[in-house]
Amino acid sequence: MRDIDHSHIRLLDGSLLLVFRELSRARRTTEAARRLGLTQSTVSHALARLRDLFDDPLFVRRPHGLEPTRRALELAPRIDALIDLAGAVMGHDGGFDPARSDRRFRLAAAEFVMALIGAKLAQAFAQQAPQASFSVEFLLGRASLDSLRRGETDLVLGQFLTLPPGFEAETLYEDGYCVVARKRHPRVNGTVDAATYASLPNIFVGPSGETGITDATLPSRRVVSTVALVPRWLTALTMVAGSDAIATCPRRLAERQAKSLGLQVIDTRFAGPRFMVSAVRRAGHADAGLDWLLSAIRAAV
Repeated sequence: MRDIDHSHIRLLDGSLLLVFRELSRARRTTEAARRLGLTQSTVSHALARLRDLFDDPLFVRRPHGLEPTRRALELAPRIDALIDLAGAVMGHDGGFDPARSDRRFRLAAAEFVMALIGAKLAQAFAQQAPQASFSVEFLLGRASLDSLRRGETDLVLGQFLTLPPGFEAETLYEDGYCVVARKRHPRVNGTVDAATYASLPNIFVGPSGETGITDATLPSRRVVSTVALVPRWLTALTMVAGSDAIATCPRRLAERQAKSLGLQVIDTRFAGPRFMVSAVRRAGHADAGLDWLLSAIRAAV
């Protein structure tokens, strides 16, 4: 068994690892070839060698591009770690230079977090990493962690009270809820009491894991007037800006959008609990690119 393992290791050279990683990220042979400075035929030949080596198709052609198999998803974080380790052995930080990188970072995030930091993060990329980019998928809770574990996502942003083994988290910020109403609202002028809050038409965002609001925690319609239940925070804020409805919203997001939408931001004792927003990555996974991304996210908060 020992000799067999060594023979397989000899077949797995560094160029194959790089091809695998770029195919995982780009999902197209042409784009992977462009990023690596290779021809498409060279990448296709490398993919054939990878399939033989792992005895698995790894990437299946679909109309939208290459779809990784379960085996490829399992391998992706391990191969990333091998490349990072090889970079460390060669005496540098993994080779990430934001000014030269064309990497596309994959984020899974709560919508209200991206609505808060998205503009500043895009500006940071434009100024510091003009060839790099990021994609965002609105995933929450377990779905986002499963995507991270499979290597489909590089970083998760959201609320997590606990984490299973294999992940590490960094707190980005603490926030709370507030009430928002349009300026020149006929019944709200800087303050709102519980009775007024309950009688006004309310817009809630949920049910969703990102807010803590569920069917079970939504106020009874017999207690609080509910006019709409929508899936996105920016939808709720836009509706509030153009009506006499009010909404309960994460405070930092409300502050960020208040000027452009013409909103009042009102603190109350009954708006909701405080919460923490964290960035979650795979534990023990050295990645200089993710380190840079996290610093850009911190600056955008």
